[in-house]
Amino acid sequence: MSEVFVVPSDRAGLELDEFLCLQFPSWTKGFLRGQVRDGKVLVDGQIARPSQRLRIDQVLMVDIEEESAPLAPVAPEAELTILHEADDWMVIDKPAGLAVEPERWARDDACLAGALLQVARERAGIEDPDEVGPVAERFRLVHRLDKETSGVLIVAKNIEAERHLRRCFEDGRIEKVYFALVEGEHPLADGESEVIDLPIGPDHRRTGKMMVRTNEGKPSRTRISVGERFRGYTLLRCEPLTGRTHQIRVHLAHTGFPLAVDRLYGRRDAFLLSAIKNGYKAKKGRPERPLMDRLTLHARMVGVPLSASDEIVRVAAELPRDMQNVLKQLEKHRAWRR
Repeated sequence: MSEVFVVPSDRAGLELDEFLCLQFPSWTKGFLRGQVRDGKVLVDGQIARPSQRLRIDQVLMVDIEEESAPLAPVAPEAELTILHEADDWMVIDKPAGLAVEPERWARDDACLAGALLQVARERAGIEDPDEVGPVAERFRLVHRLDKETSGVLIVAKNIEAERHLRRCFEDGRIEKVYFALVEGEHPLADGESEVIDLPIGPDHRRTGKMMVRTNEGKPSRTRISVGERFRGYTLLRCEPLTGRTHQIRVHLAHTGFPLAVDRLYGRRDAFLLSAIKNGYKAKKGRPERPLMDRLTLHARMVGVPLSASDEIVRVAAELPRDMQNVLKQLEKHRAWRR
């Protein structure tokens, strides 16, 4: 593919890689930066740097072998739910079971990046899935949720917003609240909170797993309080004050209150009605269908500081249906009695 572009006035000042991302939204920024470094993109006939800022009327010559490009992320069938949208960022409601980025061994599966690409294409008036064309916005994920976790996720709409939000995360200025249904009756008194302050690092015995590592881990802090009590279970309100991988799951499991469903750190891979209802009788010839078969963890709220003031915009996501159903059954069969 060989194309020539003239930088319009509304895109003057953009870095070269950012300009290319808007022209070729289906390709990753990393791939496009690599093409620039390999001399496949010339600016006014000269080899350029990915971070070079463009001027109005400069001429770009792009010569890229499409066969070498990565596959575009796949969008899910369900429409993306946008909870709040500002000029430079937005908050979406990520459904459980949807990976944020394409998974290494399942590149053809739908992911959140694919959903965001579809939104950008629709806003640019591109309806044909096979049509190649530029977009006006490139959405950038500034943090992550586990595939099985539902709830709020912040997305930047331009490079300046991305940098601002990343600084806010690094400085601990983003408010985050999760609801976690855990095994056990937590002794923390109503109306009180405590901070779990335990360092976290990789578990070298299993790839992808984390653990509390007193001597080698990174500082990790999670504030918890009780949201609702049941016999044998507790709904906890968790505020991660740092942003380590699997932080809430590791901290809760290490302190003796693992998520009610957590294949990696807990004891169950599904929540069954038969486990909490006395005298439960399964339907003859049918296996019991779980009330919930993913992490009992939901990103409930984020608070985003505005760059021009000290104002914080707080956005919340309702509990998804599966978690609501579990809490309803717990209230019915395991109601808390003092």
